[in-house]
Amino acid sequence: MFEENNESRNRLDAITYKIIGLAIEVHKQLGPGLLESAYQECLYYEIVNSGLIAEKEKILPNSLQRHKT
Repeated sequence: MFEENNESRNRLDAITYKIIGLAIEVHKQLGPGLLESAYQECLYYEIVNSGLIAEKEKILPNSLQRHKT
């Protein structure tokens, strides 16, 4: 059981590291001052091209929306 959790944690860490690296690269390429939507589109493109599966603007169920502040 511990090995499964450790493997899952290592995989999650690797994915997180990859996404953060892609986000940094997008920001380096585009520079500061653009609208958030420009960075979002470019990051989505880079994530998908890296082989990861991603979804944009996932809609939350109503039960979760009530708790947003």
